Amino acid sequence: MTNDSLPEITTESSDTEASNLHVKIGHWNTLKIIREKPFGVYVEGGQYVDILLPKRYVPKDSKIGDALKVFIYLDSNDDVIATTERPKAILGEFACLKAEEVNQVGAFLDWGLPKQLLVPFSEQKVRMREGQYYVVYTYQEDRNWRIVASSKIEKFLDQRPPRYESGEEVSLMITDRTDIGYMAIINNRHQGVIFHNDIHQSVRMGQKITGYIKRVRADQKIDLCLQNPKSYKSAGDFSQQILEKLAANNGFLPIHDKSTPEEINQYFKTSKRVFKMAIGGLYKERKIIISKDGIRLAD
Repeated sequence: MTNDSLPEITTESSDTEASNLHVKIGHWNTLKIIREKPFGVYVEGGQYVDILLPKRYVPKDSKIGDALKVFIYLDSNDDVIATTERPKAILGEFACLKAEEVNQVGAFLDWGLPKQLLVPFSEQKVRMREGQYYVVYTYQEDRNWRIVASSKIEKFLDQRPPRYESGEEVSLMITDRTDIGYMAIINNRHQGVIFHNDIHQSVRMGQKITGYIKRVRADQKIDLCLQNPKSYKSAGDFSQQILEKLAANNGFLPIHDKSTPEEINQYFKTSKRVFKMAIGGLYKERKIIISKDGIRLAD
């Protein structure tokens, strides 16, 4: 069964279970095989006409009645179709995708499916170029239900006041580099910033990483960090880590208060400020000696 246009909602069904099924376009759905054809199988379509899963995506030894986990989207003819291929983003997600083609319609991004993801010119924050990667948000057009994308990501962020606690673990996606640090999407909802002095590892645009809420400011802007701020409450709590590291390295480390943040990062995933406070405290307690070539355990 094929369709020349977007399938209409079906109201006729003798199967109560099928009539209660709601299929979500742009998402993974678990659907039963109801018919087999030489070119594939049809899975139950819920509110839509039965949905084709092309033969090349049908798992081996599948049979009528089997439930398959399939991704539902619209093909190049705007027909609802199923696949077992994994897209690089589902509907309503931010993702970093490569522009494969740019023409008079817009930019077409690779999102892991045969039909590329369109970003209309009106939804491009900057004019896209082939071969470049862009952070976009996937959404569904109202008039034809097609899944498209936009690089104007700010308008898709949650505008409600953020309710995070300092130290809360969150999922981050790095979106951009600025003069002060890196911008990141928080839990696919809000945007925050990781300042340069809170970054002690390599990061890149599009990278998905675990992070932590450093603070929510009075203006509702969010500061982030990549280390759990609750792992040590002060430089004093960090001091024991330094002593253990020294003991494991024959009592000496070639870093000191004049070392660069990058050099400190080779040994400790922390800021230079915290490191200096910690070794200053250990020096005052006469537990370490600070010299031009590094720090060492005191006798």
